[in-house]
Amino acid sequence: MSQIVYLNGHLIARNKAFIPAMDYGFLYGFGLFETMRAYKGKVFRLEHHLNRLAHSALILGLPIGALDLKNAVTDTIRANKLSEARIRITISIGEEGTSSDLKTCKKPTVLILADHYNSYSEKVYHKGYRAIISSIRRNSQSLLSRLKSTSYLESILARQEARSAGVDEALLLNENGTLAEASMSNIFLVIRGILKTPNEKSGILPGVTRQAILELAHELDIKAIEQEISLDELSQAEEAFLSNSLMEIIPLTEIDGKPTGTGIPGPLTQRLMAAYKKLVLSVTQT
Repeated sequence: MSQIVYLNGHLIARNKAFIPAMDYGFLYGFGLFETMRAYKGKVFRLEHHLNRLAHSALILGLPIGALDLKNAVTDTIRANKLSEARIRITISIGEEGTSSDLKTCKKPTVLILADHYNSYSEKVYHKGYRAIISSIRRNSQSLLSRLKSTSYLESILARQEARSAGVDEALLLNENGTLAEASMSNIFLVIRGILKTPNEKSGILPGVTRQAILELAHELDIKAIEQEISLDELSQAEEAFLSNSLMEIIPLTEIDGKPTGTGIPGPLTQRLMAAYKKLVLSVTQT
């Protein structure tokens, strides 16, 4: 069966889905996206993703208030007969009219893709990720650092750096030299038993999974702090892990060729990994 996508209110075969050549999302990267994961056909924290998307759209002036994205996501999953799935919503400001003026873009382009998702093997979670410090810097003063925009080139280039170095991820510092995030995930450190993660002022995208982890830490009586994190603190970390909606929580066991802590997933990381999986099960099995 060919993949079915949602495009501007219609479920159609992917090979028949076309976006206008003058769409500003294609021409200038003027758009937003969300990537989510479904378990047994149910998207984990769908409302959180849609709320973040709506907030970002309001900032950019993307008129999406009338869109029923919740049902559109559900319909796309069902049309593809998926259980374990990766879902991506992409929304651009749409096709321009007669002049190069945003005001001529009258209707946003909405594309939803849903594919089967194979989670990483237990071996990957046991071994953990290796990372490098990227040469690319996040601009903490830029509006884009806080939005999941389709202007994603910095992250792609950082990921390419990681691939060229033979590792799994790239960590980005901001213009002040403090830690921001990884190319496609948020980062957490354990320093003297305290869970730390860069704050929003550091130039991060506030991830949905990141927020879930902070909530779990509170429930588990784990002290968690959002703050600026220096390179010295990064090198002193006893544990570290990365998070996003697809991979959930994955240990970070090596940075720039040096082991993080003992070089194996630490106890607090493993505790949060287990708690996150339990949270997912409790929500998606209801």
